[in-house]
Amino acid sequence: MKAYEYYTQGVCSRQIHVEIDDQGRISEAYFVGGCHGNTQGVCSLVKGMKMEDVISRLKGITCGNKTTSCPDQLAMMLEKILENA
Repeated sequence: MKAYEYYTQGVCSRQIHVEIDDQGRISEAYFVGGCHGNTQGVCSLVKGMKMEDVISRLKGITCGNKTTSCPDQLAMMLEKILENA
């Protein structure tokens, strides 16, 4: 199991933490800051999912007039993890 941190940009949350198991599935995820109910819900939903599946579902989601969102930032984080694997 590997743990990762990501500093978000353009959203209310400041940071994302995830743990990825040996099969590329998310075993733990949480946001620092942001809308607690929404980020808690996203984290609960992605637990046990493969990183690629999370990326395909969350990438490109926006929040209000922003060009990104907390879910989109999570997808970006997972893409960086996969690029560096």
